[in-house]
Amino acid sequence: MAARNTARKRAFQILFEADQRSTDVLTVLADWIRHARSDTRQPPVSEYTMELVEGYAEHERRIDELIAQYAVDWTLDRMPVVDRNILRLGAYELIWVDTTPDAVVLDEAVQLAKEFSTDDSPAFVNGLLARFKELKPGLRRV
Repeated sequence: MAARNTARKRAFQILFEADQRSTDVLTVLADWIRHARSDTRQPPVSEYTMELVEGYAEHERRIDELIAQYAVDWTLDRMPVVDRNILRLGAYELIWVDTTPDAVVLDEAVQLAKEFSTDDSPAFVNGLLARFKELKPGLRRV
């Protein structure tokens, strides 16, 4: 589904921008929506992009806890910003979005890492999200 792929990419970009600006993701999402409405050159923000960003925001603390707990030898602060935000988005979708097959979440996250990050990042992203997939039933607590 190209539409979902685009929605994930935009959600990642919003998370990345919020991280870079040290701003709340919902504030950045609102900015993107406002710009899309006022500037025809800006693509609209899809419902699925909003769902991903809002879902991440709802579980942000738990997602960061999980990444910090399972990313062996990597703290969140030391992790590349791109990888950190791909993992945040992937963790949200993997753990809390039951309508997307796990394999799709992993594949899409790896593709984002290939497109936007380092040569080592796809394996890192895949490994950590695969671990979350194994542990998924016990990870949902808030």
